[in-house]
Amino acid sequence: MWAVLLNGSKVEGGDWRTENSRFLFLSEKLGSIMTLTETSIKKMLPTTYVRSFVAHEIFVATTYFKNLKPAMDRYVFRDGTAKTLMSLTGTIPVTFSGNLYNIPVCVWIKERYPQAAPICYVKPTPEMMMVRRGFLSGDGQVILPYLKEWKKGDCDLIGLLQVMVAVFGEFPPVSMRPFPEKEQGTCRLHTGPDGNSVLLLPSGDGQPLQRGNETNC
Repeated sequence: MWAVLLNGSKVEGGDWRTENSRFLFLSEKLGSIMTLTETSIKKMLPTTYVRSFVAHEIFVATTYFKNLKPAMDRYVFRDGTAKTLMSLTGTIPVTFSGNLYNIPVCVWIKERYPQAAPICYVKPTPEMMMVRRGFLSGDGQVILPYLKEWKKGDCDLIGLLQVMVAVFGEFPPVSMRPFPEKEQGTCRLHTGPDGNSVLLLPSGDGQPLQRGNETNC
């Protein structure tokens, strides 16, 4: 009896169980390596951050908001200067009118955190469009009293995300783009050289359909 392993090789008889156990062990080891931990987050942070504190805050936030992923990325400030900052990108779950929606956001954590408040943006997908709200700037930056009145010790990352969930649940910052209505095609009657009349229908590219697709009247 032959068994095919996931790596494409074949083993005979009962050997496949040993090989399969080895494969499962390696998979579990790989999974544990890829699991987000405070230590792995801390290693991502440069020494300009309060690394242990910030790593703990991010770990707690991603424990509750599992669709947010940390990453070091380039942030461009309004004055044109750029800096590599820690970011949390993904979606946060928001309940509106009894339905659950995943709102795409990006939270940038400054090097001076927790003294300085994060910078938050709503990041609509191509299928979404921004809804004009008092707490949103034109480019999607979130402007909330919680951020304006940020105070170390009273405000933190998980509290900010919870406030965003509550506000977005009352006033959703995005909506789905309406599907464009299909234009009504114009039909025209055409008399062929054989004297028969056919109805010409426009195709999707704006060109009339070929004779093979013409409809006899």
